[in-house]
This record gives sequence, C-alpha cells and structure tokens, in this order.
Amino acid sequence: MAGIFDISTHALTVPDIDTYIGLMHTLFALEDMYGLKIGEIDGEICLRLDKSDYSTYTSMFDMFHAWQEQAAKLKQGEITKEEYDQWRYKYPELDTSKHWAKVPSQAVSDMLMEEFQKIEKEEKKTSKKKKQK
Repeated sequence: MAGIFDISTHALTVPDIDTYIGLMHTLFALEDMYGLKIGEIDGEICLRLDKSDYSTYTSMFDMFHAWQEQAAKLKQGEITKEEYDQWRYKYPELDTSKHWAKVPSQAVSDMLMEEFQKIEKEEKKTSKKKKQK
C-alpha cells in the first residue's frame, strides 16, 4: 500500500517511538492532528503550536503549560524526579493546574471536520454563483 501512495511504510503503521524514524512519524502525525509546527528561534530548532486553530491551540497550550510548570519545579528542586514521573505517568489525574481540557474523540473530530468541509464547499459554490451573476 505504501508503494501505491508513494509514502514510507512508517506513515501507515502505528509509530514505534523507540526508533528515530518512528519518532519522526509520530511528530508528523502530531502536526496533522494537533497543529504542532517545527520552526527555528535564534538558531535553535523548536516545536510550537499553530494558533490558527484556536480551540486546539488553547487546549494544547494549557496542557503544555501544566507540563512546563512541572518540569520547572523539577529543575528548581521543588519536586523529585520520582514525583515528576508520577505526574507524567498519571496525567491528568495528578494535575493541579486545572489548565487542561477534555479533547473530543477522533470520531467526533472527524465528523465535525466533514461537516465543516461540507459547509465550506457550499459557501464556495454560493460565492462562485454570486460572482457569475
């Protein structure tokens, strides 16, 4: 199937993050699903959230911010590595920041995207008809 679409076999399977190639395909999936973007700031490669999808951006920002707070606490010695790991492994159960929001299931997300695409097509048709008149 990968040959038919001229893509890597890694793009068709559940990524194996234990390999660099698998990790890259996981990051590509995060780009497609959640707007994760790669860029450069002051000569450093960085990952950032795309602000064009406000709902996804705010949800992801809040979750990332909660993670960053815990990482900062670890760095400053406010919590131990074990406490930090517990927080990560049980997230969001142990998150006290209350920044995170529940993300809709992929099925709901897909359904909404289909409806938005239908609306967009209708709007384009209407706009095209107006231009022709």
